[in-house]
Amino acid sequence: MPAILDELTVADAPGAWSDCGFELEGDAFAVGGIRIRLAPEEGGRGLTRWSLRGADSLELDGLPTVSSEGPTPAGASEHPNGVSGLDHVVAISSDLDRTAKALEAAGLDLRRVREEPTPAGAPRQAFFRVGSTILEVVQEPPEATERAGGDRPAFLWGLAFVAPDLERTVAYLGEDRVSEIRPAVQAGRQIATLRRGAGLSVPVALMSPRDRESAKSVE
Repeated sequence: MPAILDELTVADAPGAWSDCGFELEGDAFAVGGIRIRLAPEEGGRGLTRWSLRGADSLELDGLPTVSSEGPTPAGASEHPNGVSGLDHVVAISSDLDRTAKALEAAGLDLRRVREEPTPAGAPRQAFFRVGSTILEVVQEPPEATERAGGDRPAFLWGLAFVAPDLERTVAYLGEDRVSEIRPAVQAGRQIATLRRGAGLSVPVALMSPRDRESAKSVE
């Protein structure tokens, strides 16, 4: 059975996410059967680790990973902001082939490699199914790798949530916290991104649901 994502840890105060309309229980919330734990006291910034069920190895080319065997969280079917699921998690790698090889060796389910650049300039991406969501590993542009001092381990970077009524979610958050809605890379989908004014340390996108064609691209 392929490895699946159980939990993500973010180095943010719970109040920052509550203010953005996520319904918390203590220091965590669940979305689409995945728990997101908020732990600023552990230090760091952004996505600090994830936990997987059923991984054959925890050596994932630098991605901070722990094993999980706890119960799957129930969570709210929809948060006050209208978010109902986690579409994908983004990781960045300076060597996509190296990272993909390590992830496959650990039991993650590689669905496809996209050999086309993104609007942000990433030359290639690899997509892994990790339970109810997708891990998108993005090849870092060469100039960004050079600025960072050269080749380095992969790292967790951002989150993309599903908002079935994206217009309502954007209206709920307000223009000081979220961008305008625009077409997504996947045909037929729309996307908006949280601004710095939202107060989160993780890059967050909000997306309309996948239609049948865009779902096929990763299944």
